[in-house]
Amino acid sequence: MKKLFSIVAVASLCLIVASCGNKKPAAPAEEEASAVPAYTVVEAPEVDLAEFPVDEDGYIVLFDGTSLKGWRGYGKDRVPSRWVVEDGCLTFKGSGGGEAQEGDGGDLIFAHQFKNFTLELEWKVDKGSNSGIFYLAKEVTTKDENGNERYEPIYISCPEYQILDNANHPDAQLGVDGNRQSASLYDMIPAKPQNSKPFGEWNKAKIMVYKGTVVHGQNDQNVLEYHLWTQQWTDMLQNSKFSEKNWPLAFELLNNCGGAEHQGYIGVQDHGDNVWYRNIRIKLFD
Repeated sequence: MKKLFSIVAVASLCLIVASCGNKKPAAPAEEEASAVPAYTVVEAPEVDLAEFPVDEDGYIVLFDGTSLKGWRGYGKDRVPSRWVVEDGCLTFKGSGGGEAQEGDGGDLIFAHQFKNFTLELEWKVDKGSNSGIFYLAKEVTTKDENGNERYEPIYISCPEYQILDNANHPDAQLGVDGNRQSASLYDMIPAKPQNSKPFGEWNKAKIMVYKGTVVHGQNDQNVLEYHLWTQQWTDMLQNSKFSEKNWPLAFELLNNCGGAEHQGYIGVQDHGDNVWYRNIRIKLFD
């Protein structure tokens, strides 16, 4: 009985103090909530895959070493001038400015959205270089404080297959358990075994996406597997730099990557460093 009286007394005292104050206390839930800013998923014309050759293995050739047909800059209607075709390679001429993207750079996407597929390509980097392969990406815009529309980074809408010189880029030592090294699901799952070749040598990359199951391959070995749109995926995001607390918009987009139809663009990253890609091809599944 004494315990009940004490609780009632304390509650009454709190009500008196609150009513005498000049300012109403803010609701803690409102203070702690991180609002997701309003955003728009941009819809843009897509290229017709029937215009691209199919090789003997049944893969559609997205880059044949001679032209950038079908490719454009993220958020642009043209190819930025730092992306060129050189010696049969899709080449990025690095600015040395990191993600600052000095000059006419920016990430590059193939202008068609894919759902279930196996993507194969080869890549090599310069000493200390960083890049990435994006898949299921969307073009997303928000508005700044003046109401001007701006594009959000591509990597907050989609998973990233890391491309890196593990031996010379500091990102290889960051993250957890090597989850920022080459072929890793960036900042979430490390590629194991870590079998990348040194800078200047060609590596093979393979990404399979099928009804939410994703497999990364590197140099003819599968190095990780995970499952999109599951509790596992949500938990991984919450333990990464893209958590709901740290980056609400990124968490919202990544947790629902690919949108309602679970499809999106394939892209390659301008991280300011020299990188080369070749033999880019894709096989589609129903």
